[in-house]
Amino acid sequence: MKIERIKVLVSRPGRNFVTVKIETDEGIYGVGDATLNGREMAVAAYLEEHIAPCLIGKDPRNIEDIWQYLYRGAYWRKGPVTMTAIGAIDMALWDILGKHAELPVWQLLGGKSRQGVTVYVHANGESIDEVMDNTANFIEQGYKAIRLQCAIPSTKGTYGTLEGKKNYFELQGNRPLPPEQTWSTRKYMNFIPELFKVARERFGYGIDLLHDVHSRLTPIEAARLGKLLEPYDLLFLEDTVTAENPAGYSIIRQHTTTPLAVGEIFNTIWDAKALIETQSIDYIRTAVSHGGGITPMRKLSAFADLYHVKMAPHGAPDLSPISTMAHLHLNSWAPNFGIQEFVGFGTPELNAIFKYEYSLKDGMLLVSDKPGLGIDIDEDAMGNYPYVRSYLPVSRLEDGTLWNW
Repeated sequence: MKIERIKVLVSRPGRNFVTVKIETDEGIYGVGDATLNGREMAVAAYLEEHIAPCLIGKDPRNIEDIWQYLYRGAYWRKGPVTMTAIGAIDMALWDILGKHAELPVWQLLGGKSRQGVTVYVHANGESIDEVMDNTANFIEQGYKAIRLQCAIPSTKGTYGTLEGKKNYFELQGNRPLPPEQTWSTRKYMNFIPELFKVARERFGYGIDLLHDVHSRLTPIEAARLGKLLEPYDLLFLEDTVTAENPAGYSIIRQHTTTPLAVGEIFNTIWDAKALIETQSIDYIRTAVSHGGGITPMRKLSAFADLYHVKMAPHGAPDLSPISTMAHLHLNSWAPNFGIQEFVGFGTPELNAIFKYEYSLKDGMLLVSDKPGLGIDIDEDAMGNYPYVRSYLPVSRLEDGTLWNW
């Protein structure tokens, strides 16, 4: 079997996605997700100009060799553009191997470690009451874990909310220039504990609650927040500080027992190595797309398992359903899986392009038994949704200083 053609397909079914399709001389093809939010065309160019020409004629079943070829062979390693491009190729190769073997990818990885993949959803709102109503709705749908995000009073926009838009698919993407939001640590710290106090009073402790700080705090501020939230028993507190300096998480760890999660912007196991080895975190959130694919994620999972760190892959709407399916296969296998972020089954526009099957039961997603990743694409439908340049927001302090979004 030989790789005959690699297509890079960019479409916007509500938001921009970059899809890779690898075709072989035996008629088997595989698909991968190469979406990098706000930098989509950089990845598309990397794939078209630098990766695709090198892979024509190679045997797609040599997945490990191809991964090493793309990572080590380029000399310029790591980084979100490089690793997202490699990740898409890797997903597509696993998809091809599964179809060739007539087995689902989870079977190729070593079989299932669990009956289903527990997921958490996002309950957002512009007020505590709105967040509570959305939380109640998710509980009624059978979800067992919910992330709570709420707009801060007297602050224009914050992470998880955006000026009246309620659907999470509307919160990001398709913006001609980066929108700007205002951030106040003091207002945030004095408000968020009340959100979780109300949630526990209303819903009790029978569901898991989570929260994403989105790297807005310093280590000592994050340590204080973790202590303030301890009475409300969070499953984890995510991205409390920027992770470029792993020592920041050691400071947080000294002051609170609230579990910590980080890693959605990580691209390799090296980004997570120190945090895992020092057991400064409890959950690693690297995504299969931005982390270089299924091949390195298997290694990250095995390494994290040695230090009692669980897998909790990033699953925001800037990943296509291809990544969602890849995550389901990985999570079904990984012995140290913790929880999967999940934003729903998608919009009608999204489902016009991506064809997939999975079901929700008791707060868990059940992975497909179809060969490969169990997902297909409609190339013709992609033509109905052309690319539109867009950006993630920019955050500033109240005095205008640029801050972490």
